[in-house]
Amino acid sequence: MPDRGGGPSGPRIRVGRPSRRVRTLLMTLGILAMLAMVFVMFAGFWTDWLWYRSVHYSSVFTTTLWTKIGLFSFFGVLMAVAVGLNIWLAHRLRPPLSAMSLEQQSLDRYRMGIAPFKKWLLLGITALVGLIAGASASGQWRTWLLWVNGVPFGQKDPQFHLDVSFYAFDLPWYRFLVGFGFAATVLSLIAAALTHYLYGGLRITSPGARATGAATGHLSVLLGVFVALKAVAYWLDRYGLAVKSSDFKASSNWTGLRYVDANAYLPAKTILFCIAVICALLFFATLWRRTWQLPVIGFGLMVLSAILIGGLYPAIVQKFQVQPNEQAKEAPYIQKNIDATRMAYGIDKTEVDDYKGTTAAEDNAKLRSDADTAASYRLIDPNVVTPAFQQLQQERKYYQFAVPLDVDRYTDKNGKEQDTVVGLRELNLNGIDKRNWINDHFTYTHGYGMIAAKGTSVDSTGSPDFTESGLPTKGQFDKDQYEQRIYYGEKTEQYSIVGGPQKELDYEAEGKGQKTTSFQGKGGVSLSNPFNRAAYAVAFSEPQILYSGAIGEGSKILYNRTPKQRVEAVAPWLTIDGDPYPAKIGKRIQWVVDAYTTTNGYPYASRTTLGETTADSLTTRQRAVVAQQNQVNYIRNSVKATVDAYDGTVTLYQWDTKDPVLKTWMKAFPGTVKAKADIPEELLAHLRYPQDMFKVQRELLTRYHVTDPVQFYSGSDAWQVPDDPTNKDGVAVPPYYLSMKMPGAEKQGNKFSLTTTFTPNGRPNLGGFMAIDADAASKDYGTIRLLRVTDNVQGPQQVQSKLNGLPEVAEFVRNLRGSDSEIDYGNLLTVPLGGGFLYIEPVYARGGSANYPLLKKVGVSYGDKTVFKDTLAQALNAVFGVDGAEPPPPAKPPTDTTKPPSTGTNATVEQAIKDAQKAYDDGQKALQKGDFAAYGKAQQELQAALQRAADAEAKAKGSSGGAAAGGSTGGGGG
Repeated sequence: MPDRGGGPSGPRIRVGRPSRRVRTLLMTLGILAMLAMVFVMFAGFWTDWLWYRSVHYSSVFTTTLWTKIGLFSFFGVLMAVAVGLNIWLAHRLRPPLSAMSLEQQSLDRYRMGIAPFKKWLLLGITALVGLIAGASASGQWRTWLLWVNGVPFGQKDPQFHLDVSFYAFDLPWYRFLVGFGFAATVLSLIAAALTHYLYGGLRITSPGARATGAATGHLSVLLGVFVALKAVAYWLDRYGLAVKSSDFKASSNWTGLRYVDANAYLPAKTILFCIAVICALLFFATLWRRTWQLPVIGFGLMVLSAILIGGLYPAIVQKFQVQPNEQAKEAPYIQKNIDATRMAYGIDKTEVDDYKGTTAAEDNAKLRSDADTAASYRLIDPNVVTPAFQQLQQERKYYQFAVPLDVDRYTDKNGKEQDTVVGLRELNLNGIDKRNWINDHFTYTHGYGMIAAKGTSVDSTGSPDFTESGLPTKGQFDKDQYEQRIYYGEKTEQYSIVGGPQKELDYEAEGKGQKTTSFQGKGGVSLSNPFNRAAYAVAFSEPQILYSGAIGEGSKILYNRTPKQRVEAVAPWLTIDGDPYPAKIGKRIQWVVDAYTTTNGYPYASRTTLGETTADSLTTRQRAVVAQQNQVNYIRNSVKATVDAYDGTVTLYQWDTKDPVLKTWMKAFPGTVKAKADIPEELLAHLRYPQDMFKVQRELLTRYHVTDPVQFYSGSDAWQVPDDPTNKDGVAVPPYYLSMKMPGAEKQGNKFSLTTTFTPNGRPNLGGFMAIDADAASKDYGTIRLLRVTDNVQGPQQVQSKLNGLPEVAEFVRNLRGSDSEIDYGNLLTVPLGGGFLYIEPVYARGGSANYPLLKKVGVSYGDKTVFKDTLAQALNAVFGVDGAEPPPPAKPPTDTTKPPSTGTNATVEQAIKDAQKAYDDGQKALQKGDFAAYGKAQQELQAALQRAADAEAKAKGSSGGAAAGGSTGGGGG
C-alpha cells in the first residue's frame, strides 16, 4: 500500500492552516449551532412559562421550578462534594512508592496515563454523579414541600401516638434523606477504594499488608457511616410498620401492625438499631486501632442478628403463638385497621340500617301511589342515548358529543327541579371534509351549544325530550343569551390559533350560510411576538407557526384544552376525577372538575389502587381517573374546580375545609385556591358528589361495613360490587345519579343521590344498598346511608335474567330482529320502596329506520313479580296489580248525540264534549310521559265532563218528551 501521509520514499505534503475567513465561518457556524441547540432546549421552558402566565397561575410554575432547582443544586453539589472529597482524600493518603511488585508495575501504566488529566477526571466524575443525584432529588419536590409545609392532622396513631402528619409528611422525607445518604456513602466508598487500589493503598496480590493504615482508617470511617445510616434506617423502620402493607387473611390490602409486628418485628428493629450503633462505633475506632478485626466481628454480628432476630424470631412467633389462635391474637389490631381505614376514606360516619328487602303489605294501591313519589325515575340513560344526541342534535359532521353524557339538575318552566341529561356539542376535526393546517387550526376552532333533555321522559317516538336544542340552541337556556361557543372540552385536544387575521367558522345556520367569528376571550398565549412564534414552532414541531401569514397582530394559541389537562397543570398536587361535567352558570358554560388530595401514609389504613377501584363498565371504554396506578390510603374530595368552556379560565375552590393535606398544599402554593365561601350560589346548585370518590368508598365498604373484628376476620359478611347486568364484559356496575327518597326520610322528599347495590361474595342475591346525598347545597351532603338487606332478595343480575326470560321480552326481541333492529338495556335503577326494592330498567330499540336508541319499553320488578310494558305508568300498574294490572281504559268522548231541542242545553253538551276531548288528550300525553298522577287527574276531569254531557242530554230528552205529550193532547182537543 502506498504511504498516503508521505514518507522517506516520497515528498512530504504540507497541510496549511485554514484561512482566516474559513476559520471565522466555521466558528460562526459552530456558535449558531450551539445557539440553536440552546434555543430548542429553552423553547419548552419558555412556552410552559407563557402558558402558566396566561392562566394566571405563574406562581405554581415558579414555586415548582425553584423547588426543583434548589433540590437539584443542593443534593447535586452535596453528592459531588462527598464523592470528590473522598477521591481527593484517598489520593492524598496514597503511600510512597518504593519496591514495585508486578501488581504495582501494571498499575503504574494507568497512573502515568491519567496523571496529566487528574483534575479534569476528578471534575468529570464529580459532575456526573452530581448531575445524576441532583436529577433524582429534584423529583422529590412534592415530598419536600409536604415536609416543609406540613399541617397537623390532629389525629394520632394507636401504636406510637404520633400525629398522622409524621407518617404522611415527615417519614417520606426522612426516608429519602437516608436513601440519599446510602447512595452517597456507597459511591464514596467505591470511588475511594478504587483510588486507594490505583495508588497502592490497597493491594490484592502483593506480599505483605493488604492495606495501608491510612486506607484502613479512611475506608473504615466510610463503612462506619454506612452502618450508622443502617441504624437510622432500623429506627425509621419501627415507624414504618404502621404504614407497611402485607397480605393477611382479613384483608388482601392490609396496612399497619399485626400481632407479630408489635411483638416481634418492633423489638427486633430496636435491638438491631442498638447493634448497628455499636458496630458503627467499632468502625470509627479503627482511626486509633488500625485493625478491622473488631469492626468485622461487629458487622458479622449485625448480619447474624438481622437473620435471627429480624427474620427467624418473627417467623417463630407467627408459627407458634399467632397461628394456633390467630383470630383472638389479631383482633385488637384488626380493630385498629378498621377504625383507621373508615376514618381515612371518610366512611366512618356511614349510617347503617337493617332492611328486610321484602314486604307483606297487601295494600297495592298504596304501594302504587308511593311509587310515584319514591323517586324521579331516570328513563334516559346517559350511557346509552349519546347516539340519539348525535343523530338528532349533531347538526354538522364536525360536531360530536362526549360519551357518556352527564346528569345534572335544572329547573323547568314551572320552577320545579328535574334531573336533566346534558352534553356539549364539541368540535370533531375528523368530520371536516377538507383537512389541512389552516382548517384544522384556524378555521374550525370550537364547538357550539349545550344540549339538554329531560331525564324522566321521552317524546312520542321514544327519542329524548329535548329542552335545549338546535343550532344555535333554543330552549330553557337561551333566554339568558349564554355564550354558546365551546373552545375547551373533553374532546378538544388539538391546538387552535385564534384572534388574528384569519376568521373562524362560528356555525352554519340553515338558510343563512356560514357565520364567522374571532375569539375575544382573555385566555390563550399571544403569538404577536416573533420570539414566541419561534418558541412554539420548535415546541410543537410546526415551522409554519413561525412564518404563516394567517398569524398576525392579536393572534393567540390555545392548547391544553381538556378540563382535566388544565386543572392537573395548574394544580399538579391534585388527583383529578375521571368525569368532568358541564353546567350553565350565568351566561357561561363551566366545566366542573372534582379533584382529590391523597396520601399513602395514613397509619393502619388499608391501601387501594385508584385505577382498579374506580373501574366499571363505563371506564373500560370511555373515562378513567387520572393517576391510575396511584396507591392511596387516604382520600378527600377537597377541591371543586371550574374551567370556562369559552376562555379556559381555571378556578380552584376549597371544598373540604378540614383536610390537612389541602391545607399543606395551600401553604406551599398560596393564593391558588379560593375559599369555599367564594363559590357562587348558582355554581353551588350544580355541584355534586363525585363518582370516583363514591366508587372508592363503596369498594372499601364491601369489607369495612363490618366493624366487629371477629366478624371482619371471618369474612362471613363480606360483599362485592355486582357486575353490570346490562353488560357482558363482566365489569362492575357503575353508580347512578338519581333523585330519590330513602326509607325513614319521607318528610324530606326526594334528594339528588348517588346510588349503588352490593351482593354477598360469590352470591347473586342483594346484600346491601348504598346511597349518598349528592346535592352540594344540602346540609346532609356526603351523608352515606347503607341498607343491610336481611331477607333473601333478588339481586340485579337475577332481576335482569328474570326480565330476559319473560315471553313479552322474547317476542319484543324477535320483532326487533325481524326489523333489523337490536335491543339496548338502559341503567337498572334500584329504589327502596315499602320495605322492598323496586327495580326499573328502560329498554331501547336501535336500528331500522332510526339508527339510534329509542325508548320503547320499560321493565319493572318488585318482589316476585316482573313486568315488561310500553310505559312506566303501565309497568307500575301491572307490577302492583292496580286496576286489573293495566291502566284504566280511557273513556272516549261521544261522537254522535241527539240534537237537543233547547239551544242552551245544546251549548252545554258541546262544551262538555270539548272538555272531555281535552281531558282525554291530556291523559294520553301524561301516559306517554309516565306521569301517573297527571294521568289520574285527567281521567277524573274526563269522567266529570262526560257526566255533564250525559246529564244535559237526559235533561234535553225529558223536556222533549213533555212537549210532545202536550202537543198530542192539544191536537185531540182541537
